[in-house]
Formats: sequence, C-alpha cells, structure tokens
Amino acid sequence: MTSMQDREKAFEAKFALDEELRFKAGARRNKLLGLWAAGLLGKSDPEAYATEVIAADFVEAGHEDVVRKIRADFEAAGIAQTEDDIRLKMLELLSEAVTQIQNG
Repeated sequence: MTSMQDREKAFEAKFALDEELRFKAGARRNKLLGLWAAGLLGKSDPEAYATEVIAADFVEAGHEDVVRKIRADFEAAGIAQTEDDIRLKMLELLSEAVTQIQNG
C-alpha cells in the first residue's frame, strides 16, 4: 500500500469513529433529557419516558422532533418550559453525555 492509501484509510476510520461517537452522544443526551423531563412531569417510570424521547429522535433528521415531543408533553401537563429552555437543557446534557461516553 502507498502512504496515500494508508492516509485515506486512516481518514475513513476517523470519520467512522466520529460518526459513531456523535450518534452515541446524541442518544445519551436524549436519554438524559428524557430523564430530566420525566422528573418535571412526575412520571412514575422515568426510564420508559426516556426511551420514548430517544425514539422520538428517529422521526426526522435533527433534534427538533425531540424538542416538539417534550414541549407538547410539558404543555399538556401545564409545565412552563419554552422550546428555548428545552434546547438549552439539550446543550447542557450533550456536554454531559460526551463526558460520560469518553469516561466509559
């Protein structure tokens, strides 16, 4: 193999690893977000609600489907949280999710 082929394989491997980490971090963030929201909603089974939040992320590309789900649930329960509040919490929890993944 030439050094160019070696470099290409290395870039492909790094891209695959980055994508895997991005997916894991997003799923972990959604679980943490679901647990946070479940606490505010007074859910008796926070893990089940967190699973619903994770599943909501597969409706469409991006995370707006998650924001809409949680916002609708908050609205139905009379909890005063705006979409911006939810997005801010998502950012905080993404940082925590990345840290958790990196620490194993």
